[in-house]
Amino acid sequence: MHEQDWHSPWREDEHYRLWPGSGPLLISLPHDGSELPSDLHERMTASAQTVPDTDWHVGRLYDFARAMGASILRPRWSRYVVDLNRPPDGAALYPGQSETGLCPLLTFMREAIYRDEQAPSTAEISERVDRYWRPYHSALASTLSHLRERFDRVLLWEGHSIVGTCPMFFEGRLPDYNLGTADERSCAPDIAAAVADMLRRSGARFAINGRFKGGFITRQYGQPHTGVSAIQMELAQSNYMREGAPFDYDESLAATTIPVLRSMLQASLSALSAQQ
Repeated sequence: MHEQDWHSPWREDEHYRLWPGSGPLLISLPHDGSELPSDLHERMTASAQTVPDTDWHVGRLYDFARAMGASILRPRWSRYVVDLNRPPDGAALYPGQSETGLCPLLTFMREAIYRDEQAPSTAEISERVDRYWRPYHSALASTLSHLRERFDRVLLWEGHSIVGTCPMFFEGRLPDYNLGTADERSCAPDIAAAVADMLRRSGARFAINGRFKGGFITRQYGQPHTGVSAIQMELAQSNYMREGAPFDYDESLAATTIPVLRSMLQASLSALSAQQ
């Protein structure tokens, strides 16, 4: 399992780290966590214990944004413990399409996560929501509230990544950059347009509200009429890392991807400041 660096955050508990920023931008990385509590680790299959569906290294990838004044929120635990980007009642985000649940039972490759008869009960899932899900969302909500006290408009940027070829979710190969704004409901039009225009000028392969329209966090917290816009960025992992085990970060690939991410965030901040 990959180790994470848990040192000197502004605010932390056993479930997350939060760095404060000076600007109107919060970057949430809900699938960055890769740890498993020991009791759950023992109940999982050998392949699931390697937590292959982690959004590997996105914390490292977005570290540059701290110099831009962004606040950054990262979880400790794997999405296999509880998926922070799913509604707490487990309701489907994409009815009629394949998706993983609040406490997933299958990996993206449709392999069992738990050993025989070790899957969580309904009562255990509810307990995990209280213990692991709610602290992250409390930190997210309170940070957005704090930013809104200082700025007229703020942006919640949901940083995600996924293997570029994943038949469970989509056919063929995923575009490099996948923007989700809940079909234009979660983000002010000028902010979304600024990001899309930047990507068009860069020549990058991208999609807007394609297979990934934004998960629970984007849909729940993105309320442009209250001054909070939210965008989900689903990045194909081949842009910055080795997609298979051991999931190594690739410095040379990341060096070409980070400037694109930085330009998207700069375009967002410019749009925000134009109407502050």
